[in-house]
Amino acid sequence: MNNTYQIDNQSRKAVYEQIIEQVERFILAGLLKPGDQLPSVRSLSIELNLNPNTVQRAYSELERRGVIYTITGKGSFVDEKAREVISSEKRRELPQLFETLKEFSAAGIEKQEILDIVNYAYMASKEEQD
Repeated sequence: MNNTYQIDNQSRKAVYEQIIEQVERFILAGLLKPGDQLPSVRSLSIELNLNPNTVQRAYSELERRGVIYTITGKGSFVDEKAREVISSEKRRELPQLFETLKEFSAAGIEKQEILDIVNYAYMASKEEQD
């Protein structure tokens, strides 16, 4: 995994949300570490051919969540507690996962099939981090 930002214009997800997800993924994978500087709003907007306001919206949301911080005139940086913040946000999604798993069970999807996918996802995540 590299930390090249990419936007999927066919996605239903808003572009600024895609940027947020990628920054968070880079942090979780260890590609961005506490204190690392993010690309400037201007440079990332040029690289991705986006309106700078879109990138600024993503950065503002990341800062609001406590994932990054900004120093005026210097740029945006990964916060020391970024991983903890992201992990906490993901834990809040567990009730939704619970409901999805109940739906899978009701649809006749076997527990082992789900466990295989869970194991595969964890293995793939470990490989990305190495």
